[in-house]
Amino acid sequence: MNRRDLMKSALLSAGALPMQGALAAASERSKRPRRAFLLVHGAWHNALHWTRVAEALAARGHQVVAIDLPGHGLNARFPSAYVSGNAGAFGEERSPQADVTLEDCATAVVAALEKLQRGAGGAKPVLVGHSVGGAVITRAGELAPRLVERLVYLTAYCPLRLGSASGYGALPEAHTGYGETLFVGDPAKLGAVRIDPRGAPAYLEALREAYYQDVASADFLPFALTLTPDLPLSLWTSKTGATKERWGRIPRSYIRCTQDRAIAPALQDLMIREANVFTPGNAFTVESMEASHSPFASQPEKLAALLDGLR
Repeated sequence: MNRRDLMKSALLSAGALPMQGALAAASERSKRPRRAFLLVHGAWHNALHWTRVAEALAARGHQVVAIDLPGHGLNARFPSAYVSGNAGAFGEERSPQADVTLEDCATAVVAALEKLQRGAGGAKPVLVGHSVGGAVITRAGELAPRLVERLVYLTAYCPLRLGSASGYGALPEAHTGYGETLFVGDPAKLGAVRIDPRGAPAYLEALREAYYQDVASADFLPFALTLTPDLPLSLWTSKTGATKERWGRIPRSYIRCTQDRAIAPALQDLMIREANVFTPGNAFTVESMEASHSPFASQPEKLAALLDGLR
């Protein structure tokens, strides 16, 4: 082979290296099993808030469904004072969805799991819950452990020893100094934990600082203005009834958010420890993100990559 041929061969080989790397990466992705994910939002949120994460997971080849829990999103019912803008009455009017229970929400999740499993050819879905959605997926896991491949708690409540999310919300570890003035009215009288997503600019900034501090104000507004004002009180106060024999046999992961001002890292770690004591033979796998309470808004690609990598 002459010098010209040698140089041509070297150039062709060098040009092939990036393509070979891309092909190898694609091959590695194709070896991963295609999974089904069911995404469960937290308090006041809805399926829409998962959009960017769902798109990123779908781009990785997974089947993804995000649902509106009863009382949220397209299932929400609104106080008439919220619609009319009557601020005084808004703090007094009983919630039209005060009758929505944790059991209603868990039952809706079980129905969605069954539907998703049929659509995924019988594969068990990965069930992801954010914030108070952790209480919902805990109850759903207890009701139907046969339907869940893995439970994933995204900076979420995992209420075991104290039973309910509110039990953990009352602990010293829960207090961060943020968000404590955001709540409207008396939850016991309203039948809901109420916020005002259409509040004054100062109120919305306090909401952002408590839940979305790593999201710019302009980017936060679409998330804020699609919130539902009322979290049915049962989701906060009802006990999940988790047992070792049912919930405790499902593999589980916890994604910690180290900058969370709503569920403080100390509280996340407490719930992880208690769950591991509850079922020492089936402990959490733990990942961490440097993120606020809302990584689906601030870091959707990174969150999707973490979910994609869970095994």
